[in-house]
Amino acid sequence: MKGDLATTSFPDHERALLEFTEVLTRTPHLMTDGHTRRLRDAGWADPQIAEAVYIISLFAFFNRVANAFGLDEPPLAPQDPPDAAASD
Repeated sequence: MKGDLATTSFPDHERALLEFTEVLTRTPHLMTDGHTRRLRDAGWADPQIAEAVYIISLFAFFNRVANAFGLDEPPLAPQDPPDAAASD
């Protein structure tokens, strides 16, 4: 729940993908061939790695667009109970 990979029990191949995701999201300028090589060594194929990069990058893009336009997450409103009279 805290986003700390060190205390989670993900399988090694998923942990490798999550670590890759963190680097690409937080410090993309530090990404190296070694990061991709670790994914391959963990069993990920190049098309899967490419798809992960596209998805990670799209989420970063959407967040930056939302930030640029000052879009905030809408507050969660309590759900009104259905109107019992409307079903009569």
